[in-house]
Amino acid sequence: MLNKIAIIGGGITGVTTAYALNKKGFEVTLYETHRYAAMETSFANGGQLSASNAEVWNHWSTVLKGLKWMFTRSAPLLISPKPSWHKLSWFAEFLAAIPHYKQNTIKTTQLAIAAREYLFQWAAQENISFNHQTKGILHIYRDKHGFDHAHSVNRLLQQGGLDRCAVTPQEMRSIEPTLAGKYYGGFFTAGDSTGDIHKFTTGLAAAIERLGVVCNYGHEVTSLMHVGSGVSVSSKTEAGDRTDGFDGVVLCGGTASRALGAQLGDRVNIYPVKGYSVTVNLNDTESQMGAPQVSLLDDETKLVTSRLGDDRFRVAGTAEFNGTNRDIRADRIAPLIEWVHQCFPRINTRHVIPWAGLRPMLPNMLPKVGPGKKPNVFYNTGHGHLGWTLSAITAEAIATCMLQAKA
Repeated sequence: MLNKIAIIGGGITGVTTAYALNKKGFEVTLYETHRYAAMETSFANGGQLSASNAEVWNHWSTVLKGLKWMFTRSAPLLISPKPSWHKLSWFAEFLAAIPHYKQNTIKTTQLAIAAREYLFQWAAQENISFNHQTKGILHIYRDKHGFDHAHSVNRLLQQGGLDRCAVTPQEMRSIEPTLAGKYYGGFFTAGDSTGDIHKFTTGLAAAIERLGVVCNYGHEVTSLMHVGSGVSVSSKTEAGDRTDGFDGVVLCGGTASRALGAQLGDRVNIYPVKGYSVTVNLNDTESQMGAPQVSLLDDETKLVTSRLGDDRFRVAGTAEFNGTNRDIRADRIAPLIEWVHQCFPRINTRHVIPWAGLRPMLPNMLPKVGPGKKPNVFYNTGHGHLGWTLSAITAEAIATCMLQAKA
C-alpha cells in the first residue's frame, strides 16, 4: 500500500511536493539537511515566476557563447575548463538535446503557465505573504541581433500558449520609467510576476506542518535502500544516526538527487550550475524611487530583477559550470552591481548582500518528474533555472502520478 511517503529535500520542490501529496491524503515525512526549509537554491534566486523565460538553453548559440567566454571570468556564462566525466557526459547529452530545442521550449512554456494557477491558489489558501507583484516581466534588448532572436523565441512561446508582445523603446519607458540606457526594443509579458521565493517556501513549509506533515529538519540523508516494495531512509542528525521505513520515496534533493538516485539504481544526470544574486537594500528615498517596479530580464547579460517590497531590489543571473563549488566570487558579483549602476543610476549600492546557489540542471533542461526503475520510487527534481516557476505544476503532477499508483 503506497501511503507513507518520504520526501528528500526541503527546498521549493520538496515543500510543494509535500503540500500536494498531503492534499491528496498521503502520510508525508520531509527530510532536509538544514535546520530550516529553503536554505540553498530556494534562498535568494531572481524572484521571477516567468513563463517568458521558458526557452531551454539547448541551442548552438549557447554553445558558441560558452566557448567564447570560457576564459573571461566575468562572463554571463562561464565554463571551467577543468574536465570531469560528469561534466563531459552532461555536455554530451546537452548537445544531443539540441534537435529538441523547439519542442522542449514549447513544453516548458506550457508547464510554466499551468503552474501559475496552483501556486497562486496555494498562496491564497494558506495566507502566504511573499512580496508578490503582478506587474509583468519586461525583456530588454540592446541590438537588432538579440531582438531578432527574441522574435523567433516568441513564436515558440506563443505556441506554448504565452501572451508576450513586442514593445518599442518608447513603450519600454512607459512600462518602466526608471530604466536608463539605450535599447533596440523589448518584449513584455503581463501575465508573469515576481516575489520572494524564500518567503513563499518558508510560508508553505509552515503550512505543511500545520497540515500534519512531519518535517525532519537537520536530517542529512546518508543512504536510501529499496527494501521489498518500500524504501528505508538513513539519516544523520545531531542526536545520532537513524533509519526509517516508508512505502515510497520522492527525490526532490536538487543537486544531491544524482548521488541519491544512483543508490536506488537510477541515473539522474543533474549538474550543479551556479547562479549568483545581489540583494540591494534600498535604505533611502532616492534609491526607492529610482528602483524599478516592473521585473526585467536582460538577455545580453543574462540578468533578471525583482522588486521585493519597498526596501529591497534583487538582481540575479549568470551561469557557472564549476562543479559543487559554492564560493561567492567577487569577480562574478561585481558585474551585477555594475549593471545596477548602468541601468538604475539612482540606486545607492552601498548596502548589498551577495549570494550564490547551485541550480540542479538536467541536460535537456526539463525536470525529471515520474517513477524510477524500482517500485514506489519517484522523482521531482532537476528544474534548473525555473525551479520556482515550475514547482507547483510538477508537484501536482507527481502527486497525481502517485495517487494513480496507489489505486
